[in-house]
Amino acid sequence: MTKGKQMKKIYIAYTGGTIGMKRVGGTYQPVANYLQTLMSENPAFHHPELPAYTIHQYTPLLDSTDMTPANWSAIAQDIYDHYDEYDGFVVLHGTDTMAFTASALAFMLDGLAKPVIMTGSQIPLCELRNDAQGNLITALLLAASDFVIPEVALYFNGRLLRGCRSVKVDADSFNAFASPNFPPLAQVGTDIELNRQAIRPLPPADKPLQLRPIRASSKVGALRLFPGISARLIENVLQPPLRGLVLETYGAGNAPVKNGRLLDVLTEAARRGVVIVNCTQCLRGTVDLSLYANGVALAEAGVVSGYDMTPEAALTKLAYLISLDLPVAEIRRLMQEDLRGELTRP
Repeated sequence: MTKGKQMKKIYIAYTGGTIGMKRVGGTYQPVANYLQTLMSENPAFHHPELPAYTIHQYTPLLDSTDMTPANWSAIAQDIYDHYDEYDGFVVLHGTDTMAFTASALAFMLDGLAKPVIMTGSQIPLCELRNDAQGNLITALLLAASDFVIPEVALYFNGRLLRGCRSVKVDADSFNAFASPNFPPLAQVGTDIELNRQAIRPLPPADKPLQLRPIRASSKVGALRLFPGISARLIENVLQPPLRGLVLETYGAGNAPVKNGRLLDVLTEAARRGVVIVNCTQCLRGTVDLSLYANGVALAEAGVVSGYDMTPEAALTKLAYLISLDLPVAEIRRLMQEDLRGELTRP
C-alpha cells in the first residue's frame, strides 16, 4: 500500500491490459507484478496528493480480448467483497472490451454509492512516452474526489465517461473512447471539472449495495445487419438456447422487410420468448420504430427499441436481466427503461 496524506483509500483491481504489459520477444504481454514494480520506482505514484491505494493483481492477467462474462462477474464480486473497506475503486483493464465490462459492472452493482473508475492505456507504462501514467493517476484522483461519483465510469485521455454510455472509437489515438449520446461526467485539463448535473445522484442511504451477477452470457448474442443478409442466417442465430439478441440495424432502427421471410423469422422467435432489442449501427442518434414503415414492421414483429443505448450496454443489460429470471414481458419492458443512465427515451 502506498500512503498519501488524504484519508481516502482506493482499491485497484488490476485485471490486465496494455497498461502493465512488458515487451517480450517483440510483442507486448501481461507480466505478473511488472506494473507494481514500475509504479514503486516512479515518484509520481508516491505523490502526497494521491490517496492511499492497494493493488490487487488478478491471476492470470488478461488481454481484454480474453475477457468473458464470468470475468465481469468476478470483478463485480471483488468490488462487492471489498466495498466496505474502501472509499473508491479503480479497475485497470485492456481497452478492447473495456466498454463491455464497464456496462456490465454498472448493471451488476445495484445501489452503488462509491466511484468505480475504469481505465487503461494505449501505450504501456514501461514506455517513455505513454498515456498510462496520466490515466492511472487521474483515475485515482477521481475515485477519491470529495464530490462522490456514485457510478461506474470510464476515464481516458482527459474525459470521464459514464461506463454504460462508452464505446471504443479509435484503435490508435489516445482519445480512444467516446460517449456519443451523453455528455462526459468530467473534463480534465489544468483542472478537474466535474459535470455535476450529469453525474447520477447517490442512492438512498438505507439502500445497501446488491450484487447481481450475470449468469446468462451464453443465452444472449448480437448480430449486425448488412445488405443482402439472409433470413436463414438470422434464423440460425435465433435458435435455442438463445434468449436475447441485440439486432444492430440501420439508421433510426430500420431493417430490410421487402422479403417477408425475415419478418417471419423475427416474429416466430419473439413468440418463442426471444427478446430482440433494436440498436442502431450509427455512432450517434436513437432508434425510433415509429418513424419509417420498415421500423413499424419490426415493432409489429415483436422487436423492442433500444433507443440510444450502445450495443455494449444493450448486450450486457440483456444478459443481466435474463440472469434475474424475470418474465419475458418484464425483460422487454425493462430493456426500454433507464436503469443506470444507459438510455434516454424520446
